[in-house]
Amino acid sequence: MVVTEVTETLGGSAFKRLKAMILDGTLEPGMRLSEKKFADLLGVSRTPVREAISQLISEGLAVRSPGGTPVVNRISLNDLMEILHVRSLLECEAARKAALAGDVSDDELKAIRQRVERFLQGQRPSATEHSELDIDLHNLIARMGGSKLLTELIDRLKLKTRMYDQGSIPDRFVPGCHEHIAIIDAILDRDAEAASDAMKLHLKNVRESIISHIYHPF
Repeated sequence: MVVTEVTETLGGSAFKRLKAMILDGTLEPGMRLSEKKFADLLGVSRTPVREAISQLISEGLAVRSPGGTPVVNRISLNDLMEILHVRSLLECEAARKAALAGDVSDDELKAIRQRVERFLQGQRPSATEHSELDIDLHNLIARMGGSKLLTELIDRLKLKTRMYDQGSIPDRFVPGCHEHIAIIDAILDRDAEAASDAMKLHLKNVRESIISHIYHPF
């Protein structure tokens, strides 16, 4: 029993570390995920790495090549645009429902708003800090919608767009902060339509900035 619990803990730790390496670009799309290589790198046996790779595949961060070798997933532009379209449908609904949910999460929303304002008024945060705020806000809005399934779907789709996070597109930082504030304010004002519209505009601008960044990276 003890061995099983240790194995699960090591597998979970290996998964988190490999996932972070994919999301920060250390492991690039198409890179082979070798059990032996990453077992040596992470200082664990191959079993936890095998478990971690299976979980990466289940979350869509890795796939098996035609030969069966696990590799970091490569999301095409068409896939990304489809993901953002579905995210817009789901997250606009989540924002609308959040505005109608009452004041149970107002303090959390206000705290995130203060973080956004500090970003705008003070030293520019790192890409990681900005990404964490973005994740916190979108996850909170999804949870406020009151649907566990909706929250899970949004989280899984957002995960697949992390490599194009706003923090890695400098021109999106200030506009993105103001868009976040507009979404928060609409929810705090209990204006469901304004919250939905603000989220729709935000994700539309994210989509356009990603396309621009891909075709005009410099």
